[in-house]
Amino acid sequence: MSQKYEILRKEELTPDIGRITVCAPLIAKKAKAGQFVIVRADARGERIPLTISGTEGDGVTVVYQKIGDSTLSLDEVPQGGCVADFVGPLGRPTEIEGVRRAAVVGGGLGCAIALPVAKALHDAGAQVDLIGGFKTKKIVILEDEMKAASTNLYICTDDGSYGFPGFVTAKLEELLKAGEKYDRVYAIGPLVMMKFICRLTAKYDVPTIVSMNPIMIDGTGMCGCCRVTVGGEVKFACVDGPDFDGHKVDFDETIARASTYRAFEDMRRKEHLCRLEGMANG
Repeated sequence: MSQKYEILRKEELTPDIGRITVCAPLIAKKAKAGQFVIVRADARGERIPLTISGTEGDGVTVVYQKIGDSTLSLDEVPQGGCVADFVGPLGRPTEIEGVRRAAVVGGGLGCAIALPVAKALHDAGAQVDLIGGFKTKKIVILEDEMKAASTNLYICTDDGSYGFPGFVTAKLEELLKAGEKYDRVYAIGPLVMMKFICRLTAKYDVPTIVSMNPIMIDGTGMCGCCRVTVGGEVKFACVDGPDFDGHKVDFDETIARASTYRAFEDMRRKEHLCRLEGMANG
């Protein structure tokens, strides 16, 4: 009998971001911060890598952005419905051993991935400064959860509508200039954000870990799609990562590869939305 991956809880964090908790007891038992799952909404769907945002009992929580056909299809599955596949935990857990003082920096949806990392550090007794960046106050997510998982929480908004006015890099530099001494910085979010966080921490000689989320298909190292160049060597994010030494990642190469299917994703998103509108009007 095939496993049924029922959606136990579903909620909309913003109009563009959803969160679901899926019944997957074996994954919930073994999952650690930094790991991910491969999800298929239905039997004909694409495989989507989603980082595990948390676990509770038999449930595994993931947060997704409604950006392409596959995530929009996932969003159509109702609470109480089932997804076709939910495989994991995959990837290497985030290394937190020996870290007593850390800064965890999340950007937008990356805050959902930063949250379990901050929580793992906080639960292990580390002092954690969690910096969450958003474009504007209206799209701030997970604030209460992030506050509970950190020693100090700093929300930043690009437009200054809430919290610290400016980018997460500016807030982190403010803390470093004030004399904060971090054993490690963890940066999780858009590639450009992580690139500039790493440029900043290199100046202060602070070890920095980034979570890479390149194009991925199988999640087991066979397809090679998720390759990234780290320290001049080719690595696979699914089995060698997703965490890497940020000061060694070739961000320019990764940013260029990430844009390969952007036009296709935009086209599929428009087709998907048009189909939904047609069904609503039919």
